[in-house]
Amino acid sequence: MGSHARTRLVACAAAVLTVAVGLGIRSVASGLVAKYAGDALYTVLILTLVVLLAPRVRPVTAAGIALGFSCAVELFQLSGVPAELAEHSTLARLVLGTSFNAPDLFWYAIGAAVGWAVHRAVAGRVREDQSFGTVS
Repeated sequence: MGSHARTRLVACAAAVLTVAVGLGIRSVASGLVAKYAGDALYTVLILTLVVLLAPRVRPVTAAGIALGFSCAVELFQLSGVPAELAEHSTLARLVLGTSFNAPDLFWYAIGAAVGWAVHRAVAGRVREDQSFGTVS
């Protein structure tokens, strides 16, 4: 399997795992813990989707794109459009949210930092395996 295919496979698995972790947290926690964990995981999910679409993206670039997207969505909530769309679509509510909350921006940064660290570690592992001619 080529390195891009392997990277995409890992990114896909990471996306599924991220959603599963988010659902798991929602099932055992509530209130601010669930909300802010969800914010961080939202950015991690965006990062995994960036890697899925562009497997050669550098970890810092993927994290920056994910953080920028997450913050842009949060700021878009100030317009009221996401809340209006959320009234008609569960998907819109999940992707765009409904109302601006400034602390969410901090938790997006946490998610980007965690995603960056994991992506960097995984990318380093793949490079290391390729340099030794092994497949993991």
